Amino acid sequence: MSQERSAALKGNPITLVGPVLKAGDSAPDFTLNKNLLETSSLQDFAGKVKLISVVPSIDTGVCDAQTRRFNEEASKLGDNVVIITVSADLPMAQARWCGAAGVDRVVLLSDYKENAFGKSYGVLIKELHLDMRAIFVVDANDQITYVEVLKEMTEHPDYEAAVAAVRSLI
Repeated sequence: MSQERSAALKGNPITLVGPVLKAGDSAPDFTLNKNLLETSSLQDFAGKVKLISVVPSIDTGVCDAQTRRFNEEASKLGDNVVIITVSADLPMAQARWCGAAGVDRVVLLSDYKENAFGKSYGVLIKELHLDMRAIFVVDANDQITYVEVLKEMTEHPDYEAAVAAVRSLI
């Protein structure tokens, strides 16, 4: 069920739109851009454990740190795990950032066109048309097993808990 709820950006109120997903829910399918022409969906990662790291913009400090951290973790988690970073940045900006940062183990996908991922995962920031910082761990059968949606955009997620949730599935 779609709803609105409050979060914050540097203490200022923002509104999140969409369902409140929880462990045990089926992961909503998505269509996100790999580049301007190619898209990717949940089915592209069928049979794998998925850690979906959602960031508002890859070009900010916390988002940069979050994506780099999960890129480091990816090498320790094995081939049955995929780490996906979702942001509303343009695909070209994501590609530029990956090249500059040396990030090569995380799949970056863009929610820039219609914010459909943000709407279906309940992390769309109504006022900014960005996605709120969040972590979703999805098992090989596309069931959500772990969710963290931050209440304050500028805070870091609980990296250890997210990685532990992934490890419990492999």
